[in-house]
Amino acid sequence: MESWKRYVLVVLMMFSFVYQISTSVTHYSIPEEMKDGSVVANLATDLGLDVKTLNQRKMRLDIIANKKYLDVNKDTGELYVVEKIDREYICPTKSSASCYLRLEVILENPLRIFNIEVEILDMNDNAPQFRRDAIHLDISEATPKGERFSLSNAVDPDVGTNSVKTYHLSESEYFNIEVQTGREGSKFADLILKRALDREKQAVHNLILTAVDGGTPARSGTASVIVHVLDTNDNAPTFEKANLSVKIIENSPIGILVIDLNATDLDEGSNSDLTYSYSLYTSEKTQETFNLNPSTGEITVKGMLNYEDFKIYDMEVIATDKGVNSLSGQCTIKILVEDMNDNHPEISIKSFQSPVNENIELDTVIAVVSVSDKDSGDNGLVELHIPHNMPFKLRESSDNYYQLVVSQPLDREKVPEYDITFTVTDRGSPPLSDNETMTLELLDVNDNVPQFPQSFYTIRVMENNAPGALLSSLTAFDPDLHENQYLVYFILEKEIANTSMSMLFSINPENGNLYALKTFDYEIEREFLFHIEARDSGSPPLSSNVTVHIIIVDQNDNAPVIVSPWRAHGSVVEEKIPRSTDKGSLVAKVIALDTDSVHNSRITYQFLQVTDATLFSLDQYNGEIRTMRMFSYRDPRHQRLVVVAKDNGDPALSATVTIKLSTVETAVK
Repeated sequence: MESWKRYVLVVLMMFSFVYQISTSVTHYSIPEEMKDGSVVANLATDLGLDVKTLNQRKMRLDIIANKKYLDVNKDTGELYVVEKIDREYICPTKSSASCYLRLEVILENPLRIFNIEVEILDMNDNAPQFRRDAIHLDISEATPKGERFSLSNAVDPDVGTNSVKTYHLSESEYFNIEVQTGREGSKFADLILKRALDREKQAVHNLILTAVDGGTPARSGTASVIVHVLDTNDNAPTFEKANLSVKIIENSPIGILVIDLNATDLDEGSNSDLTYSYSLYTSEKTQETFNLNPSTGEITVKGMLNYEDFKIYDMEVIATDKGVNSLSGQCTIKILVEDMNDNHPEISIKSFQSPVNENIELDTVIAVVSVSDKDSGDNGLVELHIPHNMPFKLRESSDNYYQLVVSQPLDREKVPEYDITFTVTDRGSPPLSDNETMTLELLDVNDNVPQFPQSFYTIRVMENNAPGALLSSLTAFDPDLHENQYLVYFILEKEIANTSMSMLFSINPENGNLYALKTFDYEIEREFLFHIEARDSGSPPLSSNVTVHIIIVDQNDNAPVIVSPWRAHGSVVEEKIPRSTDKGSLVAKVIALDTDSVHNSRITYQFLQVTDATLFSLDQYNGEIRTMRMFSYRDPRHQRLVVVAKDNGDPALSATVTIKLSTVETAVK
């Protein structure tokens, strides 16, 4: 047993030598929110350690009950920030103003342990914040001034002077605040009513409550304080006017609205719900004639209104609210019954002249009209009108008598008759009117000259026409009526080469149809120029004329006549040519003439027959026949050529000639 004790004593002595624990605590203070890498202190210097041995002795840093916010640089011995430190996160409660990180610095060979305590100092990095963004209060408008109302306080996770210091209220003539301090030093505010509220002036008060902390610089937070003013029945119903006067027409239908009183009460809810009733000063006759709706205040007609029986009704209406202590207001109404415009004005046509000539003189009286109305006042005053777009006007001759006179020239060809509507209207409200329509017919006067559609006519006539053929219809127009529009047509005489136009042409005097009296030959007569007159049957008659240009159009009625080479009718032309004739030599020339016009007389030439097509050529335009090569011993001595001369007409006409050529050995003398 003694030996065991001695062994334990030796071991304890050895352990005390190897493992030393520092009982003292090294203390540091740093602000929160330091940047990563910021140096707190040099632990090696503060703990008296050799920097060169820190790595060899495996120096490490343990943080007790927290994240590793700090670490040690083994090369320099410096304690530095690894991660940004948030004091409110590490120490969420405010039970203590101090907040610490507790660390152990451990070294081996020999083993040593140092206790480190880092105090985290508070920074003003949080603004005060209310639990609710809006604080709603209901306060009666009857609340006396000086009444207090608790408001939600703001919280600030910072501590000390950085926490909530005071409160401010936005400017208000009705409210202010008083800041109170709680047992733990927390600050809160009471809302105090400075003056009596009036819901009818302002039903809602919007205030801003601001909490400010004591930091530098100070931070703040806000909340809306919304005060809803509760109504009390402190306003009596009022009418827009205390005395009203209303006009209504007699005979107004039952149920028609006379007036909507529509009183108003500035209160709300039941305090503004109104009931309408007649006062004792309203007569039974009035209540029998007019109905008052107790809910809406509408006054409507209940019985028949007759201006002659009763002209004025007086009534007094009371509007009462439904508040606990009801209030009321009064209104006096005077209803005036107006006379109704119930008689139509009347028209009487005293004289009316129709028909009249279209050339009637201006200012001539056409009709005399009288008007009347049985009503009185404005309802009996009348005015007479006719349409504005007519060539007439009304002229007042005496009281309620009017003359209808011509104000513009009349033209039957534009307007043959007028429906004139006389309209009489009184000045009632609404006005009444009556009308009567008379028809004015215009008689025709021969005041229009016959008119041809064209001033110049060009008529083409094909030659060889049949005698009596219709050439054209030259119809004129006359807008007049009856005999004034009946037209007769004439050819104005003109002689050409001692020949009268009436010998060549004829015109139907009734319809203007123009005819040819003879057959025309373009090769003899090519055009005619003369005038045709159209004359009406009025008194005196009016007339106009038109120029007619007759152009004779050529027909292909003449066949070509071959004039060279000359031959007796039906005979053959015989020609002799040397057999030694060179290529291209002129053998013969065919010439034909056509007496038709240029187009129809244009002639072309062609071979109709030829003994040898390789020996001769024919120019289709000038009719020249030439050799295409020299004669050979194989060619026949006699050549027969048939040439046709054809004109350009449609259909074409032609003539032929036969040429017999004989070749001789020697030149022809």
